[in-house]
Amino acid sequence: MSRPATFVPPSGARAYRLGTARGEFAVIDAPVAPGTAAKGTVLLLPGYTGSKEDFIALHEPLAAAGYRTVAVDGRGQYETPGPKDDETPYALDELARDVIAQVDALTGATTNATTNASTNATGGTSTDSGADATQNRVHLVGHSLGGLVARAAVLLDHTRFRSLTLMSSGPAEISPSQQQRVKLLRDGLAVMNMAQVWDAIQALEPPEDAAGQKDLDAGLDDLETLRKRWLLNSPAQLTATGRQLCTEPDRVAELAAVPLPVHVLSGERDDTWSPALLDEMAVRLTAHRTVVRGAEHSPNTDCPLETAAALAAFWHQLDQ
Repeated sequence: MSRPATFVPPSGARAYRLGTARGEFAVIDAPVAPGTAAKGTVLLLPGYTGSKEDFIALHEPLAAAGYRTVAVDGRGQYETPGPKDDETPYALDELARDVIAQVDALTGATTNATTNASTNATGGTSTDSGADATQNRVHLVGHSLGGLVARAAVLLDHTRFRSLTLMSSGPAEISPSQQQRVKLLRDGLAVMNMAQVWDAIQALEPPEDAAGQKDLDAGLDDLETLRKRWLLNSPAQLTATGRQLCTEPDRVAELAAVPLPVHVLSGERDDTWSPALLDEMAVRLTAHRTVVRGAEHSPNTDCPLETAAALAAFWHQLDQ
């Protein structure tokens, strides 16, 4: 599971519940640094078993680069509640609709975006001016599972977004070795409660070995905080999204047809989706490609300064 360096938001950031048309979502919202020209808003979606805290180390460098960053717990993740037994709300399209509702709440762009989506669907042109439309769109970043959710949101309605970054998130299902890990977790959730599953995970993966593990995410030694986060996750969410990770179809061709800039970013080592596979996906998408040296599956926690610099550089070039 992901291990952020801290669960404490940086100075100036605000943790609160974002009200949307689809309910409330726990977020960490960091404004642009004082005295810095605002360049846009970024929505950050965490990976499987992760949370909004996985992006904590990105807030300050991106604020200094001119970006407001909003990291969110998805439905049933950590501090955003969700049904514990019903998997229906965790279908990928439902999670994608949550993302669109979050964007609307952050930008107040519901009317314009809905108009754009309707016009686009009929083959017409948008009625928004280019400057206004760009201002009302966000840069979307999805890590791992969050990348699959982000892709689904873009395919549902790309007009709400300025760009898409797929961070350590591949074209289809995860690798066979990681599928086996997810299956073990799903099997455990079927017969044990969350506390029992946590104890089983700790028995199989001792804390002192955490630095060398190659989990679905990667690094915080505060086991009590990690345990609290784990216990607040919805079992139904973990089961449903775990199944999605193991069965996701290849939707790269669909995404390539969307008129939206795409960035494929990863570490140089990853056994969830291999860097070579991500290289190939980037070519198919005609996407910008970044490999963060020294990082594995979670460049956001492994090498946050380098990751933030790569993100900002990609967004900056879009405005040139």
